[in-house]
Amino acid sequence: PPKKKDIRDYNDADMARLLEQWEKDDDIEEGDLPEHKRPPAPIDFSKIDPGKPESILKLTKKGKTLMMFVTVSGNPTEKETEEITSLWQGSLFNANYDVQRFIVGSNRAIFMLRDGGYAWEIKDFLVNQERCADVTLEGQVYPGKGGDGNEKVKNKTKPEKAKKRKDTEKKSNGVKEDNRATNQREEL
Repeated sequence: PPKKKDIRDYNDADMARLLEQWEKDDDIEEGDLPEHKRPPAPIDFSKIDPGKPESILKLTKKGKTLMMFVTVSGNPTEKETEEITSLWQGSLFNANYDVQRFIVGSNRAIFMLRDGGYAWEIKDFLVNQERCADVTLEGQVYPGKGGDGNEKVKNKTKPEKAKKRKDTEKKSNGVKEDNRATNQREEL
């Protein structure tokens, strides 16, 4: 048995151990558990439309936190981006959507949703805004009303992945470059 200590002599480790002992017997309700420890919500397959892959994503993201990236068109300053996205957030709040907004660049923001099931409805709202260049949701880029018009393809995947593959193919065909030391010495 551990030695009995005076409570005034407890250090941080002792307090943490005591807290664990108290929590061991507690019954935590399912709603109070962190998201990663909650059991997934059951999926009703009768609501899935086989013609729309987004319907599957809607049902699988229901009840989970989801983030979408929004790009503001034009060349806004960070303050302008803050004001524009604040208006969008206010409109969504008035429509009873729980959305948090984080500015991540001079023309880019993250909208974090507590319930990912509403993400596609929010995406539809955002792409119809005059100053929305595009919305990125689950790896898909959706062009907005305020985009430059160069992107005609809807639901285009991120181009970085294809670009990286091309770069790696070029390297594999040509001289292999890496950061390993070689046996040969190069004279300068």
